[in-house]
Amino acid sequence: MHTEEFPLRIIVMGVSGSGKSTVAEGLSRALGLRMKDGDELHLPESVAKMSAGIALQDADRWPWLERIANYLANTEQNLGHSGAIVACSALKRIYRDRIRQQAGSVVFLFLDGNPDLIKQRMQDRKGHYMQAGLLDSQFHTLEKPSADERDVIALCIDQSVSTLLQNAMAKLSSYQDEIRNRSDDIFSTPSLQKH
Repeated sequence: MHTEEFPLRIIVMGVSGSGKSTVAEGLSRALGLRMKDGDELHLPESVAKMSAGIALQDADRWPWLERIANYLANTEQNLGHSGAIVACSALKRIYRDRIRQQAGSVVFLFLDGNPDLIKQRMQDRKGHYMQAGLLDSQFHTLEKPSADERDVIALCIDQSVSTLLQNAMAKLSSYQDEIRNRSDDIFSTPSLQKH
């Protein structure tokens, strides 16, 4: 699906418990792209806050978003891959814009789902520092992508992982075709091309 001309820089986004890491890992295997869990790029102080049930503030998130953007922007030079995948909540429009500004062309896969389903998933998972009690603050912070964010693909998580991955692959392929065919659009050239 990806080529040297159209490398894929993918952010799998959504609230905690929506399945970002699972989907990102599946896409990494399917596409042969390097994957990084955004949780790995948090500072120890931020992890300590979340482990204690304290929601992060924007001041905590800006350096984290910059590390994510830098990872995506430098993947080709540092890792020799034609793109990369990061699992990252990217809850607010300004967070997504910060990544766009610093990483270049990206595509966001927004994992959307019922809050009760996500809460149950969080309660069932073991050994993760993000406390289920912080989910309400994540939903409060979440600004669902709007129609003008043309680099966002929404996916409903109310389906099996295999079906979700198949849908993600199909929509990514359609997105790349659309980008190639939209040569006169301001989003065409930068959207998936290497800088």
